[in-house]
Amino acid sequence: MYGDTAAGRKRVAQLREQGGDIRALAARLVAQAEAVPWHGKAADAMRERIKERADHLRAAAGHHETAAESLARHLQEVDTLKEAIDVRSHKAAALVEDARTRASEAAGPDGSPAESDPTDPTDATLLAFDPPPAGHKDWLTVTLPGL
Repeated sequence: MYGDTAAGRKRVAQLREQGGDIRALAARLVAQAEAVPWHGKAADAMRERIKERADHLRAAAGHHETAAESLARHLQEVDTLKEAIDVRSHKAAALVEDARTRASEAAGPDGSPAESDPTDPTDATLLAFDPPPAGHKDWLTVTLPGL
């Protein structure tokens, strides 16, 4: 089975929280700089510099939010593929089991194949199927009759 998406979702929440914290820090820095009771060219330069730094912090917060969204989309795709793998593996197992049942019903009383009813080519394919490991991505490309 592939990655634990719960751990990834926890990371998404952390990235979003960090983005919010960084954005709040930027706002606090600007507010503190504006609140300084200092006037003149140097004070104006300091305030302008703080605003520039705050813009960089807001950009970093935006990068955190972008990363969180990208990771969330990726995790959704992983969940979708994991579900598709699960559905396909269960369907394949049912098809193989049905083929085994038909083969055993067609067999003679001693378990030998019935001479009058040769095995259906579809059932032969299903009976010869060697499945990938549980949860493996190869389930997405398995080709079986009825799958």
